[in-house]
This record gives sequence, structure tokens and C-alpha cells, in this order.
Amino acid sequence: MSLADYRRALSTPGARVPVLASLLGRWPIAMFAMALLLYVQRVSSSFAIAGMMSAGALIGVAAGSVVQGRIMDRVGPSLPLYVASALFVVAVAATITSIEAHAPAAISVGLSFLLGMTQPNVSSASRAMWEHLLPPGRVREAAVSYEAISLEVFFILGPGVAALLVATPWPGLGLLVAASCMVVGGVWFASTRASRTRRPEPGQHSGDVLGALAAPGMRTVALAAGGFGLLIGYIEVAVPAAAVDAGVPTAGGLLISLMSVSSVLVGLVYGVRPWPRPMHLRLPALLAGFALLIALLAAPSSLWGLCVALLAAGCLITPQSTAHSVAIEVAAPRGKAAEAFGWVVTSVTLGSAIGHSTSGQLVEIGGPKSTFLVAAVVGLLITALLWRRRATLLPARERSELVLAAE
Repeated sequence: MSLADYRRALSTPGARVPVLASLLGRWPIAMFAMALLLYVQRVSSSFAIAGMMSAGALIGVAAGSVVQGRIMDRVGPSLPLYVASALFVVAVAATITSIEAHAPAAISVGLSFLLGMTQPNVSSASRAMWEHLLPPGRVREAAVSYEAISLEVFFILGPGVAALLVATPWPGLGLLVAASCMVVGGVWFASTRASRTRRPEPGQHSGDVLGALAAPGMRTVALAAGGFGLLIGYIEVAVPAAAVDAGVPTAGGLLISLMSVSSVLVGLVYGVRPWPRPMHLRLPALLAGFALLIALLAAPSSLWGLCVALLAAGCLITPQSTAHSVAIEVAAPRGKAAEAFGWVVTSVTLGSAIGHSTSGQLVEIGGPKSTFLVAAVVGLLITALLWRRRATLLPARERSELVLAAE
């Protein structure tokens, strides 16, 4: 794969307008969560309520990604995006009303769950689009890599934009702007020719409750994505804690952003020359490398040293996101790409939530350094599970040969 493959992918006939619509619908993803958290905290003066509502929205996104993705695979993306966008508008209005009215926490958290559940899943629709526009090969891989790299850029820009908008006279402006972009982007994408003319292939959808996750390879991809999210969750709690211990509590967010910078830069290079090339080796290798780099975060004795270590750890973030998305090509049942990507999103989100909850306790008990070391050990244990399951990401013939060789 080369930079020319990226150009060919993005200039594919019928792709330019959906790409622009997808950009608008996806870029507020990280901004939305931060805007909701800061808005609630400003109005309620409570980080506890803000944290519960943010968690509720994340759980809603995790559930909605799979549900919307499964429906898209069955009926095409346009109708689900229209319906989700309409419901999302209602959920946003209800959530803002509850926040301004200082409604009981239980009501606000429930509404935040609906907010995440109905969030238009443009990411899954955009990811699945490439399977219909491009044949298997390097150009399609470049398109999938573009999806992961652009999403990482949004994670760099989103929180900063949210913080600026929340600082305005009305702190709900960030949430409103993010939601508006999601709705306009979702409706725009649903209205494009590439979306309206896409139809599911007949005979591809059984009554299996697990859907795409029924495929053994998809369970392996979900395990890799969940492990990745878990380690990210550890980092997102332990790094701000390290900043607090160093006497610079405001530096926590900036330190985490450093990972995104190196992630995007290395992700561009890695997308051109991925290693290891075979997917069944790539997933465990990337997670193992990430775990070892996280262990290095425990070594520095100053924030400057931690900055350098975070830049190094960030190098393997986008490569993993890209690998999870590309692995769907190998692992997902035919015609279930949107749902499969929904499972990846769900796995990362739930993994991150578990990482947040457990690392908070670890920080209290042993401090940030011990949390980084525990995260590294957990990452290596999950890597061992991935290694045992690597055959599920091989074609049937190669899988049989690997099993025979192991025996």
C-alpha cells in the first residue's frame, strides 16, 4: 500500500460526497463526550453527576453501535440513519432540558444513555461503504486506514474545541454544536447516492442472535479491540493522576493528547507499510508492543520523561485501530461489515470503561506507576489469548495446516 492508494480510494467515483458527509458526522465524536461532561459539571457543579452521565452516554454508544450496524446490514444505511438522527434530536433536547432543570440524577443518566444509543452511527455506515465501492485489495485497505487515521485526528481536535465552546456564556453550546454536526452529517450521508443505492445481499442474514460475532474470527477481533480499549482506559486515568502527583493537575489532558500526535504521524507511515503483514500475527504483535510501551511509562521520574514515554506509546494507537478495521475484511461474515464495525466500537468502549473503573482503584492503592505496570501485564495476558486464537483469522485451508502443525 502507498500514498497513491489513499488518493485512489478517496477519489473513487461516488465516494467524494459520502466522504465529506462522513467527515462532518464523525468529527464531533470525541468532542461530544467531553462537551457533555463539562456542560453537566458547569451546571451541576458535580463531577460525580457529570461522570455518571458521560458513562451512561458511552454505554449507550456501545449498545447503539451494534444495533444500528445490524439494521444497516439488513436494510441499508439510509433509513437507520434517518430514524436515528430524528430520535437523537429528541434525546438531545430532552437531555439539555434535564440538565438545565437540574433533574434528578437517575433521569439525567437515563437520558444520557438514550443520547448515546441514538447517536447516528455514521462511522459504521462509512466503514461498510468501502466494501461496496472498492474490490478487495490495497486500495480498499487504504480507505479503511483513512477511516482510522481521520478518527484519530478527531480525537485530537474534539476535546479542545469542546473546552472552548463550553467556556462561552452558555456551557451547553459545545454539546449543541457537536449534536448538530452529527445530525447534519448523518442525514447528508444517508441522502448520498452511495448510501441510498446500497442494498444488502440476499441470504446473508440468519437468525443468529450473535450476528457478526458468531464468527470465531470476529470474536478474536473483538478481544483485540477490547484489550486495546482496556489499556487506553488505564492510561486515561493513570496519566492525569501522575500529573496531580507532580503538582501540575491541569497537564493531564495535554499529556494524553501527546499520544494522539505521535499516533497519527506513525499511523500514516504504518498504513503504507504495515507489519507484520499477516493479520493473524499483526493483532497480537501490536497489542504486545503497546503493552510493553505502557510499561515504560512507569520508568520516568519527571513529567518531561513521561512526555517522551507517552509519545512512544502513542505510536501504536492508530496502527491498532487500523488493524481492527482491516481485520473485519478477514473475520466478518459476508454482508455484515457495519455490524462487525459496531462490535469493534462496542469492544473498545466497554474495554475503556472497565479500564477507567479498575485503574481508579489501582491508582488509589499503588499510584500511577504501579497502574502502568499492571496495565502492561494485563495487555500481555490478553496478547497470549490472541495468540492462541490466531488461527481464527486465517483462511480455512491455512487454519487447518496451522492446527495440524501444532498437533
